[in-house]
Amino acid sequence: MVEARRGGCQCGHIRYELTEAPLGVSVCHCRACQKQSGSAFGMSLHLPATAFRLASGSLKTFEVVCDSGRIKTCAFCPECGTRIFHRTERGLSVKAGTLDDPSGIVPDGHYWTRSKQAWVRIPEGVRQFPDDG
Repeated sequence: MVEARRGGCQCGHIRYELTEAPLGVSVCHCRACQKQSGSAFGMSLHLPATAFRLASGSLKTFEVVCDSGRIKTCAFCPECGTRIFHRTERGLSVKAGTLDDPSGIVPDGHYWTRSKQAWVRIPEGVRQFPDDG
């Protein structure tokens, strides 16, 4: 068993624990992630759903249809609006920026690169996909 990583929302209402190591770390350049993050991309840790444990607070959710056509459930803090995770039939993706200590989190893939901002540089050797892979 790995040491649990902890995280939470911006206001402190939500606290969570990840009980397993991420299966992967991705950067998504789709327009929905750009809008959701208010930045050039979103960054997520991919985990089995059983690896996420809500320690305090309660999450609110809504569903959207992804560019890929999949239904995505989005969970966020109802107090401050911080997005905590997304869930699809593929599993759970926790927003990396919500970790208490995101150091050591290095993306292993970039997705929807056809929508990436022109100034974003992807490191040599990192996998790239024009859509969701």
